[in-house]
Amino acid sequence: MSLLKRLGGTTQPPESPTTAPVRGPTPVPLSPLSDAPIAVAPSEPRPGAPVASQAAPVDDALPATDPKRMLELSLWVVDRIQASLGNQSELKRSAESEKLLQERFARIYQQAGVNLPDAGIKQLFSMVCDELMGFGPIQQLLNDETVSEVMVNGPDQIYIEQKGKLRLTPVHFANDEHVLKVIDRIIRPLGRRIDRKWPMVDARLPDGSRVNAIIAPCAIDGSTVTIRKFSKNKLKVDDLIRFGSMTPEMGEFLRACVISRLNIVVSGGTGSGKTTLLNVLSNFIPEDERIVTIEDSAELQLAQDHVVRLEAKPAEIDGTGLVSIRDLVKNSLRMRPERVVIGECRGGETLDMLQAMNTGHDGSLTTLHANTPRDALSRMETMSMMAGMDLPLKVIREQIASAIDVIVQQTRLEDGQRKVSYITEVQGMEGETVVLQDIFKLEILGKSPEGKIQAELRPTGVRPRFTPRLEAHGFKLPPSIFGTQMPGQKKGW
Repeated sequence: MSLLKRLGGTTQPPESPTTAPVRGPTPVPLSPLSDAPIAVAPSEPRPGAPVASQAAPVDDALPATDPKRMLELSLWVVDRIQASLGNQSELKRSAESEKLLQERFARIYQQAGVNLPDAGIKQLFSMVCDELMGFGPIQQLLNDETVSEVMVNGPDQIYIEQKGKLRLTPVHFANDEHVLKVIDRIIRPLGRRIDRKWPMVDARLPDGSRVNAIIAPCAIDGSTVTIRKFSKNKLKVDDLIRFGSMTPEMGEFLRACVISRLNIVVSGGTGSGKTTLLNVLSNFIPEDERIVTIEDSAELQLAQDHVVRLEAKPAEIDGTGLVSIRDLVKNSLRMRPERVVIGECRGGETLDMLQAMNTGHDGSLTTLHANTPRDALSRMETMSMMAGMDLPLKVIREQIASAIDVIVQQTRLEDGQRKVSYITEVQGMEGETVVLQDIFKLEILGKSPEGKIQAELRPTGVRPRFTPRLEAHGFKLPPSIFGTQMPGQKKGW
């Protein structure tokens, strides 16, 4: 049987063999590759740079089950395919490209002097395709729908986030130059660059995924890449309820708050699910309202038609051309927005947002990094001071107390669960202190023998002071929503 027939016209290999890592947690087995299209062309090696596979001679004793040797062989084949293609070496994933690669692969594989079983040949061909038309060794991780984030800590240590947990994989690069080639392949089609003079880059891929890369001299132990995958599934509040992130009562309460044009801040740590929750809340906004979204990297997926999406622009290499979140917030107020949704407040734009909320742009939403609602207030104070207005702290606190109505705290628990841990009302000022009142709260009950956190989301029994605003928009809140119940009254809305 010919090699082309043995390939079977497919790039789907069997599951990659797992090997025990030298350090870290137990690696997870990898899922088979998918045929998801990749609209990124590979880069050619930089002039004068060593090619990763040149230091990997192929010998007849190559073990088919050795991932390191398979990687060396795949790079050896890639070099020869690129040389044979010449000016055609810039490939995008397509049926035509795969057919062309199959023909070149069949010829070049014979020169390697190795004998692999059919499954090994298919795996090798898939690795070659990923090198020429994808993002190399990490492409199989990006294809796995259960993986939400990929973290490359140098060539030999690649972690993933899978179902809320960080796991070390058996995947690796040949060396740091191999990592650099993949970084260049990722960012070059985006019009970005990275080198020793500018060793960091942050960008958004065409599918919406966020990528950050940092190289030497700043990355000491090898070039690093972090890719946060863009979720193709538009989650709704019912999904969060099904996941246990919130209760039905919390979901209905938040829907009432959004429709009633309360100003809401979603607070949480890195990777806690702030953007996901903000997206869910934003989709409560009525269809007939004009919405302006402002993000550092576009991630929100609003379902409404009347949405204007704005994205910040980083500075060019010479330092010019910067368009910050703050610039966009100021400009958005001239665009007749009925709602302003800011992906994340990180600096002086916080003060501009508070002033907008206090001058008629109610119903706005944003997120920020903080671990508790009280910490969120402190963060807003600090970031407001970064605006350079030299305002007294008491004035800033008064701005916060009058602008913000609700803080929704999102938390990632030790076992990877993501939950709304607080829904807190900002009630105003007492002296120089901003008064907070929890409306819903997460209570940790313990841990199961399997290590899963046992927790319960409960109302605190307190009705918010802004209840009349909700009622003015048609939401009649029964006492049962807040943990109290009138005699004979049924629970619900």
